[in-house]
Amino acid sequence: MDNWNLTSVGLVLIGSSITATGTIIAALLLGISIRNAPFLLLTTALLIVMSAILIIYGEQKTNAV
Repeated sequence: MDNWNLTSVGLVLIGSSITATGTIIAALLLGISIRNAPFLLLTTALLIVMSAILIIYGEQKTNAV
């Protein structure tokens, strides 16, 4: 794992963000009251967008070299 680049960091970030979002939505569907759920969902949505931008930038940087 010594070969980390922007794309691999973005993939890990987007995967964990999607997993966290799914867990929050599943808890809400089961009826568990989460006080900060809207803030958490907004935060994970922003992390997903940022990691997608990071993946695109990393791939362009890798292909340019």
